[in-house]
Amino acid sequence: APAVVCCRCSPTQKALVVQLIRAITGARTCAIGDGGNDVSMIQAANVGIGIEGKEGKQASLASDFSVTQFSHATRLLFWHGRNSYNRSARMAQFVIHRGLIIAIIQAVSSALFHFAALPIYTGWLIVGYATLYTMFPVFTLVLDLDVRDDIALAYPELYADLLKGRTLSMKTFLLWVMISVY
Repeated sequence: APAVVCCRCSPTQKALVVQLIRAITGARTCAIGDGGNDVSMIQAANVGIGIEGKEGKQASLASDFSVTQFSHATRLLFWHGRNSYNRSARMAQFVIHRGLIIAIIQAVSSALFHFAALPIYTGWLIVGYATLYTMFPVFTLVLDLDVRDDIALAYPELYADLLKGRTLSMKTFLLWVMISVY
């Protein structure tokens, strides 16, 4: 992926570079810094990674994520970032699926009873459905791994597939809607 490295710049210049990249390309930015002079750059980026080091903890305190060594950023991005994106995408689609099931059943029930405003579910049934019945699929979605960590780190091109947005797209959303309706 294209990268920009800033050195011997003032903190304001570093932040302006990040803002310029975001404005011109529209891309998401990640800034990595290890000192107090990197705080404005880290805060200007979409994702900030602070490295705890000899210069203190200012960068790690101002960042979204903190690592102890620069080499840990690879694992943070390619392993934890990949899992976070996949799990968030699946979770969002599952929550929409769960809500659509309740809404579709209520709509069909209302249509069968001449659109009378009678709730088919009582409050406790909704709470039970939303917590107990759908709790186990949530855990399987959250704990699911598509590849092992050593494979994800050895083949960074697996991460490129996530950049295309195939996991959370209109096609997958409509697929979940069709499953909900069916």
